[in-house]
Amino acid sequence: MAVGRRNVSMMRLGRCIAFLAAAAFLLPFTILLMVADQQYNLTYSSKRVFYQESDFYKINGTYYAPLTSTNPTRTKYIFENGSREDGLLTREKFMEVNSRMEARREFLKTECSRLGLDTSSHKSNAWEYLINRQYHVIWCNIFKAASTSWMYNFNLMANYSAAFLDKTKEVPLQLARRKYARPTAEMIKKAQGDSITFLIVRHPLERLASAYNDKIVHAWPKSFHDKLGHRIVKKYRKPADKTRTEKYPVFEEFVSYVLDEAKAKRSLDMHWTPYTTFCTPCKFNFDVILKFETLDEDQKFLIQLAHLQDIVKPEWKNSGKGNTATVHIISNLYARLNRRQLDGLYDLYKDDFRLFGYSIDSYYDMIDKEKVSSHG
Repeated sequence: MAVGRRNVSMMRLGRCIAFLAAAAFLLPFTILLMVADQQYNLTYSSKRVFYQESDFYKINGTYYAPLTSTNPTRTKYIFENGSREDGLLTREKFMEVNSRMEARREFLKTECSRLGLDTSSHKSNAWEYLINRQYHVIWCNIFKAASTSWMYNFNLMANYSAAFLDKTKEVPLQLARRKYARPTAEMIKKAQGDSITFLIVRHPLERLASAYNDKIVHAWPKSFHDKLGHRIVKKYRKPADKTRTEKYPVFEEFVSYVLDEAKAKRSLDMHWTPYTTFCTPCKFNFDVILKFETLDEDQKFLIQLAHLQDIVKPEWKNSGKGNTATVHIISNLYARLNRRQLDGLYDLYKDDFRLFGYSIDSYYDMIDKEKVSSHG
């Protein structure tokens, strides 16, 4: 009888061991399924929630806002072009943009490795980053890439009032630097543990044209860029062009200046220096990469991701981007260049092109079309 009881005990022990072994195997799989099912509830840092299933109630194919003390009647959401009635993204559009961000991050990582820009031989440049610890966001400020709007946003997040920012004559960047110290690379990497890191990029040559138009053509009288323009005209305007009425450099003169400065390895103006060296994106992990081509959706995604909708009120429309007038202006500017100049610009911005998937082909077409029309 003792042997029988011992056998029964051994069988029970064996079953317990088998059960525990199965549980140990199945538990991680079950957790993975739960995470996959709820993945849209998590930020890139698992410490923060950015979306809740209760944000949406679908009844007979129609979405309604959740029941709250301020919304006791479950107000209907009106969706248009992937947006809710409050201007933010629907869950479906949010997840679509999230997939786009994943693809951009992977592309950047692959290109950084392919080009060797993520190695220890390349130094990190943390100078232009702003770290907001209250809202857990980190931004590298690329000038002429929605920098005005987001400098305003970061000043709002630094507790400047909108009324003050709208009336002050002080430079927004100077205001920001009173609240955001220039960080080190170590400070950025430490803050990234619970923060969302982002940057905004645009086609390198579109950015250059924007900088030229804003800082050279429309420079404030007697400002640094106005004086720079006069120096460029004096050095680069050919004798045959002395009768030109423009007091500012025409685009080909400006490009000649930029290329000569780069060739001499002098520091370029922050408004047209390559953002690959400005932000060293291969040395930091970026959660969100916004592009001008999709800026409206990308901004909404970032604001929802970081829960900034109660503090940040950006302009949802990207003024001038992609419209016929802007395309025409850019085409006219680059049609003035020769192929040697365009080759030089590609060489200057080649890493910006490669890391963020931009092409220069259409700009060569602008030159070729101008040649055809001039000989037609």
